[in-house]
Amino acid sequence: MKFLEAVSLFVFILVLQNRHGNCQRPNVVNVGAIFSFDSVMGRAAKTAMELAVSDINGDPSILNGTKLNLVMADSDCSVFKGSIEALQFPFFLRTTQSDWYQMAAVADIVSFYEWKEVIAIFLDDDYGRNGIAALTDALAKKMSKISYKLPLPINYNLSDVIYVLNQSKSLGPRVFVVHINPDSQLRFFDAVEKLKMTGSDYVWLMTDWFSTTLDSFSPKNESYLSTLEGVVGLRPYIPQTIQKRTFLSRWRKLQRNELVNSGLTAYGLYAYDTVWVVARSIDNLLQQGGNVSFSLSSMLNGTTSDKLQLGKLKVFDSGELLMNILSQTNFTGLTGKIHFTPDRNLIGSGYEVINIVQQEIHTVGYWSNFSGLSISPPKAVKNKEMAVTMINQNLKIVTWPGGKSEKPRGWVIANDERPLRIGFPRRASFPEFVTLNNDSHQVLGYCIDLFYEARKLVPYDVPFRFQPFGTGLANPNYDELVTMVADDVFDAAVGDIAIVTNRTRIVDFTQPYVSTGLVIVAPIDNAESSAWVFLKPFTPEMWGVTALSFLIIAVVIWILEHRVNDDFRGPPKRQIITMFLFSFSTLFKTNQENTVSTLGRMVMVVWLFLLLVITSSYTASLTSILTVQQLSSPITGIESLITSSSFIGYQVGSFAYSYLRDNLNISPSRLISLRSPEEFESALRRGSGNGGVMAIVDELPYVELFLQNRTDFGIIGRPFTKSGWGFAFKKDSPLATDMSTAILKLAENGKLQEIHEKWFCQLGCPADRRRDSEPNQLHLSSFWALYLLSGAVTLLALLVYLFRIIRQYMRYKRKHADPSSPSNTRCSQAIYSFFDFIDEKEEAIKRIFAHDTCQAQTNGS
Repeated sequence: MKFLEAVSLFVFILVLQNRHGNCQRPNVVNVGAIFSFDSVMGRAAKTAMELAVSDINGDPSILNGTKLNLVMADSDCSVFKGSIEALQFPFFLRTTQSDWYQMAAVADIVSFYEWKEVIAIFLDDDYGRNGIAALTDALAKKMSKISYKLPLPINYNLSDVIYVLNQSKSLGPRVFVVHINPDSQLRFFDAVEKLKMTGSDYVWLMTDWFSTTLDSFSPKNESYLSTLEGVVGLRPYIPQTIQKRTFLSRWRKLQRNELVNSGLTAYGLYAYDTVWVVARSIDNLLQQGGNVSFSLSSMLNGTTSDKLQLGKLKVFDSGELLMNILSQTNFTGLTGKIHFTPDRNLIGSGYEVINIVQQEIHTVGYWSNFSGLSISPPKAVKNKEMAVTMINQNLKIVTWPGGKSEKPRGWVIANDERPLRIGFPRRASFPEFVTLNNDSHQVLGYCIDLFYEARKLVPYDVPFRFQPFGTGLANPNYDELVTMVADDVFDAAVGDIAIVTNRTRIVDFTQPYVSTGLVIVAPIDNAESSAWVFLKPFTPEMWGVTALSFLIIAVVIWILEHRVNDDFRGPPKRQIITMFLFSFSTLFKTNQENTVSTLGRMVMVVWLFLLLVITSSYTASLTSILTVQQLSSPITGIESLITSSSFIGYQVGSFAYSYLRDNLNISPSRLISLRSPEEFESALRRGSGNGGVMAIVDELPYVELFLQNRTDFGIIGRPFTKSGWGFAFKKDSPLATDMSTAILKLAENGKLQEIHEKWFCQLGCPADRRRDSEPNQLHLSSFWALYLLSGAVTLLALLVYLFRIIRQYMRYKRKHADPSSPSNTRCSQAIYSFFDFIDEKEEAIKRIFAHDTCQAQTNGS
């Protein structure tokens, strides 16, 4: 009900007086209107309505000789006088665009610039509260919200505005949506300027009160625009038509003659069209033979006030019929096409998005419910079928406060006066993750280094200070640390904080920077005897490469020896058997075949040296595996641990205790708290029956670090929970999103791994060691140089051989070429000929060449 409550302008009752009886067309129709004369909207509306009455009475096609008389009353901005329209609320018809419509436009702007939180400043009356309620719903559809609502008194002054704005300065969001009454003095922006809230961090989004205020200024008052740089607002979109331009020219003429002291606002045009809507509807009613009569209102029965005498008020009996005619209005006025929705709201034509730049009003785009944000007017895109998506939303470049065109972040989470309070756990064990150096008072650790690197990738400065949580004598309770973030004791928490369900309900976590989960660590059997223990000295990769090497050597030696060594000739089946038996028998030095060619012997020398190193290493590794002191553990996994009655250890401060107790229903009497890796080791060695524990349940990163120098213990099974470590922030903190993006970038550019290796890989990364199936296994990485040498010599020998054989074949072909054979011999025939030549013995080829040489000498003599 903006037109009544905010503008205090509404044609609230129709009084039809018939001076010639009910069956004849009346000479005069009195239309009542109540609004505030001395208001931004009222001053323009009064003149516009008077012009509308003059135009209607001068047009013989309207009302057919009946005169329209507008009876106006000044409400003096009185809520009581304005609320008189409620007596006729069943006949209420809105002739301006609804705030639900406008707030959808505001929400689209917020969504377009990807802001998630706004502060709403509004007038504390039905107009302001209803508008902000509509904005709340519209923002929710865009996954945004109003974080703080700051109301202004109805008759606010400059000090009221300053008080509200001062409240907002300590809040994080910097996107302000201001929804108040038009104000010709622009007191709101006087306060903004006094408080220096015009920097590049701020965003000021104004509803249409702002454009109405600006449009009401005469050209002499445009100096006001100097204080509004970067402000963005909405103005009802009214298409440029001949009728509108003519009316504007008429208005300016009145201004020049000083008959009007206010600029023409959009609501002046709405007021003009409203009178025309009423006049057309009355004319239609009379043409339909509507009965002009009045009766006492049953709504006012029982009133006893003698002074007000409300019981004597009458209402128009044909109100239902007139409302039906009004609802079906469909004509083009100054504001464009005028027709109404079934719920009696004007079907809006959309809004202009305006931006104040260098004391000028610029249109940077348009909004309508069928096109969303666009740089084209709604009229131009109305007939195009299109879905409103973020992809096709667009606005021209906006100049924001401070004169910048870059999109403001929309929030300030900290500044130098109030830096971000970041809590961190003051650990007593595993200080590699996070700790406080007592001498230098510096905060150190893997998690801290990662936080610093991620902060560098956040595209703005975030002043902060670290605040310790815990005494340092024992690990603190991490649930309490996270709760302190939710309770605003800390703004964030940095450290080895597990992302678990109960914590995510009260805070927002970043993207996990470590994958973790609960695992079981217990004494293990490092080399359990089995029938396949002989396979353990080599890793699968090592076995695979070694077997492949045997196959390659078999093929290469056969190629090099086939033409010169009878041991490698004969039927194909025999050659294949010989080839592979020779290769594998080199491992045991029992091969009966000898290598004859020089190239073959060269390859075998390098190959036998490689075998010597490999077999010696294999023997040493197998011996070590078979002689290692054996330890054993009856634990096979989490199920066997639960069903046992043994004691279980957990790290102080870890969520492992609550998980074992609440999720796995293990009795707290079985759970033993342990404070350090040394206590871990001692408790495991004593065992459950000697005052220790059978196993320890802890998060994977701690366990990997614990096992770094302890080969007598190991992880049993796989992690039985899945989680990760992240940094905790207050709910809906935009910094959580930006830090998550930074962590992903660190993972992509390899910096995350570098930080991990800096803290945990001086003796080799724990995760790599954990992946080893056996601690004494031999890896391919230990022998790659030998394999590379053997492969290089083998390849060189093969290339030399191929070069020699090809050269020999070319010589043979030149001497035995058949002149009568066609030159275009098929490729397949040439290939068959080449392989036939290769299959010949070397001695046979040499005899052929010797015979040809002798014959040539004989012919020459």
